[in-house]
Amino acid sequence: MGVHLLAARLTDPDRPMRILLVKTSSLGDVIHNLPVVSDLRRIFSDVRIDWCVEESFADLPRLHPAVDQVVPVALRRWRRKLGRLTTWREIGAFRRRISAERYDVVLDTQGLLKSALITRLARGRRCGYAAEAAREPLAARFYDSTFVIPRPVHAVQRNRWLAAAAFDYPIDLPLDYGIVAPEIDIAWLADDRLVVLLTATSRDDKLWDERLWCGVARAMCERGLTPVLPAGNASERQRSERIAATVAGAVVAPPLSLPQVAALIARARLTIGVDTGLAHLAAALGVPVIALYVATDPALTGVYGSGFVRNLGRSGAPPTLAEVLAVADLALR
Repeated sequence: MGVHLLAARLTDPDRPMRILLVKTSSLGDVIHNLPVVSDLRRIFSDVRIDWCVEESFADLPRLHPAVDQVVPVALRRWRRKLGRLTTWREIGAFRRRISAERYDVVLDTQGLLKSALITRLARGRRCGYAAEAAREPLAARFYDSTFVIPRPVHAVQRNRWLAAAAFDYPIDLPLDYGIVAPEIDIAWLADDRLVVLLTATSRDDKLWDERLWCGVARAMCERGLTPVLPAGNASERQRSERIAATVAGAVVAPPLSLPQVAALIARARLTIGVDTGLAHLAAALGVPVIALYVATDPALTGVYGSGFVRNLGRSGAPPTLAEVLAVADLALR
């Protein structure tokens, strides 16, 4: 245990250690931070862990049994509505809430100026990346303690190594995302031999060719699986419906909350998806997952887990249908 943490505990040895994690977005980044919670719980059995996260992703940390409280923040929504009085009232309420608790450590694993400013509002010893390691070097000015963590490693490892440095514990703990999918009745889907196809992503240049998705869905039906296509907004739903229309037996999921998507993925035999946070969710749940990269490179932010995990393709070189089906057959064995 670090010297400053030991001193804090000695002043009140009967009080559980209190930690605030700051990792606000995006969905994949939040998932990459889940193993930090598992590591901290392994090291400190009586720890209490809170997590500050964007409101749209708040349900995700709640899936981890070691997270005590989730503190939602609405930076994305507030930026669009700074001229409204209600926005400033919400900002004031957030500042009061995040500063109401006294933490032993506030750990910012995001390393951005926005996350550093949130970290500064909280009370406790503030820890984060050193300037040469942070995604935005200016963020390091807002921490009490900074740590140099190698950059060319996967985001999951960087988060875990930062926590290990801040709390002075070994970095060789086994990987554990720690989340459990909720027990949710999916009455609209009776079949248990499912393959979840995640065709939507935040950027159009990350999309995989619809004709190839039709080929995947058709091949999965031939293997006795039911392709299920979740969709969020209207354009995503239209894409899913176009793909499903070409394959008898494919199912377009109704609108789902994040916990409902987690429950759906947890039931699947396999998940295949583009560069999207939900593919990372499949890895976190221990479901076999194949991630398809079209405009990005997976080396540092690809799907990452201890189960069957494959990243196919890279920027400018998307995977072929034959490559995806060959790996899918390996996963289904």
